[in-house]
Amino acid sequence: MEPVEIIEDGLLLRPWRAEDADAVHRACQDPDIQRWTTVPRPYLPGHAAEFVTTSSATAWAEGAGTPFAVCDATTGELLASCGLVSVDRELDSAEVGYWTAPWARGRGVAVRATRALARWAFDALKLRRLTWQAEIGNHASRLVALRAGFRIDGELRLAHPAEGGRPEGWIGSLFPADLAAPGDPVPYGPDTLQARRAAVFGRPQPVLFATAGGTELRLRALEERDLPEVTRTCQDEQTVRWTTVPHPYRPEHAEGFLRDLVRPAWARGTAATFAVADPDDSYVATIDLRILPNDPLVADVGYVTAPHARGRGYLPAALTALCAWGFTTLGLARIEWRANVGNTASRRAAEKAGFTVEGTLRGGVQHRGERQDAWIGALLPKDLV
Repeated sequence: MEPVEIIEDGLLLRPWRAEDADAVHRACQDPDIQRWTTVPRPYLPGHAAEFVTTSSATAWAEGAGTPFAVCDATTGELLASCGLVSVDRELDSAEVGYWTAPWARGRGVAVRATRALARWAFDALKLRRLTWQAEIGNHASRLVALRAGFRIDGELRLAHPAEGGRPEGWIGSLFPADLAAPGDPVPYGPDTLQARRAAVFGRPQPVLFATAGGTELRLRALEERDLPEVTRTCQDEQTVRWTTVPHPYRPEHAEGFLRDLVRPAWARGTAATFAVADPDDSYVATIDLRILPNDPLVADVGYVTAPHARGRGYLPAALTALCAWGFTTLGLARIEWRANVGNTASRRAAEKAGFTVEGTLRGGVQHRGERQDAWIGALLPKDLV
């Protein structure tokens, strides 16, 4: 395949040159590029030199890929990398890959470059489909793909996961009919729900603060060191009575909860689970916020308190802090609470945090093999004012 240049929407996409090596090396020192891509770590000058000369030229010559340097069309400054990989002429399909240099972010470079690349791939190469994939948790890449017109089709296990990363990835596809014309508005702008949540869930979990009486509490990510206390809490007879935790509860259940539920949910952007910690940073409760799959503006809450920490007002304070974060940061419009009828401790905590109990769902929950009635309540943003 003969290398080409593409000019569109203020960008120049051109083949890599030997003189790009210094800029590539500088860009690939960025923690986000090293975290979310498979570039070598540490990234040395020799890696950059090999990429802009040998590997990129080989990809073009063999027709396996079309690596482009993305530059400012006026100044020539290097802004990003964008190209096709895994070109399959039998299927007329290829995968899109990109990264943006840290000094060029926030200007829509990756979206414009991906649109230009896709237009050329469909028009000049006559490809019928482009695919995109990224590790679950790479919300910045996902947002670029959505803005470029890709439909996120699902998940798959990654063949080459990044070191220390998750083994699952998102996958998306783009067809010619999905591609916007040059200069058309870009969807999912910075003020949209998708963009706001990408900025939240694409980063490590934040620490929230709450005060119960004179005690300052921290809501932080659940960690391995919390699991013994999680296990003890979930073995408590009141926890077993009112929740659906496994019974008998063993340490491997707590390990699986953190590994298979808590961390993947944050990476996907579907839920946030916090450990509530006392002034000594010791675990006193678990509290989570789960976004409903059928309504992204609604979430529900769940919580359990360690037996030694009950009756101190920790849960209402933590619940108030978590809901305020959900409204202001995640853009939620309604947060729901449910509990089995008779779980007065959970109801008191919800009501102290401002929830209004709205009624009873007859047979509303499945609990240890049978349907039971459940209270339902809700909190709206105005209730926290």
